[in-house]
Order: sequence, then C-alpha cells, then structure tokens
Amino acid sequence: MARQFGFAQFDLPGSLPLADGRYLARFPEDGGESESVLVVQTLTAPARARARRRRPRSVEAGAEPSSLPLMRVTAIRASSPFASSEEAARWLEEASEAEDTVDVLLAEGIALLNRALHARAVAAGDPRAEQGVPLERASGARIGFGSGEETAYGRFAAAREIDLGPRSSSRRRRREEELRPQERLGALLAGRERLAACETLLLRARADLDAGRWREAALQLQVGLSALLAELGGDGGDEGPQRDLAELSERQPEVESIAAGAVGRELDRQERETVCELLEACERVLRRRRVLDS
Repeated sequence: MARQFGFAQFDLPGSLPLADGRYLARFPEDGGESESVLVVQTLTAPARARARRRRPRSVEAGAEPSSLPLMRVTAIRASSPFASSEEAARWLEEASEAEDTVDVLLAEGIALLNRALHARAVAAGDPRAEQGVPLERASGARIGFGSGEETAYGRFAAAREIDLGPRSSSRRRRREEELRPQERLGALLAGRERLAACETLLLRARADLDAGRWREAALQLQVGLSALLAELGGDGGDEGPQRDLAELSERQPEVESIAAGAVGRELDRQERETVCELLEACERVLRRRRVLDS
C-alpha cells in the first residue's frame, strides 16, 4: 500500500516568482532530518503576453479587468508519513477538530512557501521578490493527506476545506488592530506624521524572526535597536515607554554580542529567546508611542 502524507494546500490569486514544479526542502536547524516538499502549480492563467510591448490602445470605461492566474501550492510533510490510510484519516479528523492544530499546519505550509520565495529572491539577486506571501492572500486553503503520487500533482485522498477567517491569523490581526494601520497610513501619506527609520528596520527583523531566519533577525535587531534609541530615546514623554527605552539601552550590549556571533554561526536557544524578547520590547515601545501620539 502506498504511503500517505499530510499536507496543507493553498489557492493563491496572481502569479508567483517560483516556476511550476516540486521543491525538496530540508531544515539544517534540526540536523537536516525533517523533509518537506513544496508543489507549485498554475491552475489557470491569462493568455501569454507578447514579447514586445504593444502601443497603448483605447479602453471603454467600466471594462472588465483582465483575469488573474490562480496558483495552487501544496506543502507536503514528507518526513512524517502515516503507517496506514486509517492512521492518516484519524490524524485528519483530530487535526480538523483542533483549531490550534489547523493554525499550526497552515502557518507551517505558508512558512515553507515563504522560505522558497526568500531563497529564490536571494538566488536571483532580486530584492523585489523577497517579500513573503501572507496567509490572508489565499482564496482557499485545505489540509489533508494523500499518496506521494497524488500530492505531487496537488491531488489527495481526503481533505478538509479551512475557513480563512480571523481565527486562522488572530495574533497578527490583533497586532495590526492595535497599530490602527488605516488611520496612520493616511497621516503618513499626507505628511502629517514622519516615519521613523527604526520602524522599517524592526519590521524587517520581525519578518526574519517569523520566517525562522534567526541570524538575520539578530542583525536587523541590532541596527533597529540602535535607531530606536537614537530616534526616540531623548524625546521625553510618558514614563512607561521611557522606562522600556532605559531597559533596552542597558541590554543593547547583549544584542550587539549576539549579532556579532550571528555572522559566523547559528544562534543557540538562549540567544534566540533573547532576540525574541528584545524585539517584542522594541515593538511594545513603538505601540505605546503610537497610542500616545494619536
């Protein structure tokens, strides 16, 4: 009997910089023992554009927009096959009943896709393609299981459709709601508010940390924290943020030491915890500042 593998699958409107195909991924942080397979397929695509750009032509007001391609991405848990179809069915039933497990499986699948996109961007030297894909972009998602041959073509033996409502990304949504991005977007675009450099640097650190790129996160945190202390450390203000800034200033040498070590080696567990803790402290300072400035 063919072995069965669990997977998370996503339907994504628009194109991806990854070519259709199957990509094997190993994870050096666990000794290379875990393997996953990413399958990328173009389900539908508009007519291929001509090699030469045509001259602009007239268009009617209210004309229908061009159709977008639809990509299907399947993240297969290749290193954890099930002993039987019955075991796979039990796993799917239990996973579907536990919202936290569904969240983990979806996050694991999107993380594999974003790891591939990051690797492709670095390999191609293309900074425009470095940005990852958020789960919210998917128009559909499912978890399930199938044989190696089935999942290699995006098919399956059984699957459950997942509702991509707020529950599947609740922590990120709460963070975005706290920042009230729409109000601030208007202020930034209108020039009523200035964007601090530390915000961009710390946002990059968060993206690296969420993607498991701990060395890059440590290096980004080093420059982000330096910018944060320089830009916000001397503006007075509420006692809470100033207390946090004072603590961050005291612990800045820890970040510098970790970042120096990250150049030549992977971070150990304690260093990862420190990077996570201090990045959260920096984000807390920025959140409080935005609330006080509003």
